[in-house]
Amino acid sequence: MRERQGRVAPARRRGLAEEVADRIRDAVFSGAYAPGAQLREVELAEALDVSRGPVREALLRLEREGLVRSAWHRGATVTTLTAQDVAELHSLRGALEHLAVQQAVTYASDEEIAAIEQTVNRMEQAADEHEMVRCDIAFHDAVYAAARHRRLEEAWQALRSQVYLFLLTRIRVSADGYLKHLPGEHRELVAALRARDAEAALELFATHRRHAFDVLADATISPERPAPGDDR
Repeated sequence: MRERQGRVAPARRRGLAEEVADRIRDAVFSGAYAPGAQLREVELAEALDVSRGPVREALLRLEREGLVRSAWHRGATVTTLTAQDVAELHSLRGALEHLAVQQAVTYASDEEIAAIEQTVNRMEQAADEHEMVRCDIAFHDAVYAAARHRRLEEAWQALRSQVYLFLLTRIRVSADGYLKHLPGEHRELVAALRARDAEAALELFATHRRHAFDVLADATISPERPAPGDDR
């Protein structure tokens, strides 16, 4: 894997599958491995300076997260979202986020609202689309933390990698206006949370989700076949 060694940084501790999974996940999130890219155990083991065992275990962990898919004739690849995947992620994310917003409006402290706003400040400094996606995910991490609902936050963590992949796929399809408009959208979301206006916040969050979904729906779902969970 001489030509690919720059894609992942060497692991500091040998044999630690969790760290190997973190390294591979970070490489996917940074765009080093695009959807559909093969993840070969031998090459990853060489790049990470570990044996194949931790790599194999790490790939299984990432498969459980939905970030990797395996097939007997292809091995492990970064997940490519289908039209059904896009629709299911959109509807499930909407259900979780609806509750998270209601909870945050009711229970979040002023300090927690300020922490959410700090992620928007970082958005305004984002140098590229991948950094913006990281900030977008951090924003939603902060919203779920502010919801003060442990099981809800655990449900979000179970879905988080797939939502990250959803947003990465969105910028691959079209990044037009992404850097320019996203911080302003999130400023509006924070303002609604700070005002404790549940109705406005729920509507704004739904519109925000819809923007990303529409980009992917136009690319993957035919107009004659509406997506399941479509909340228009």
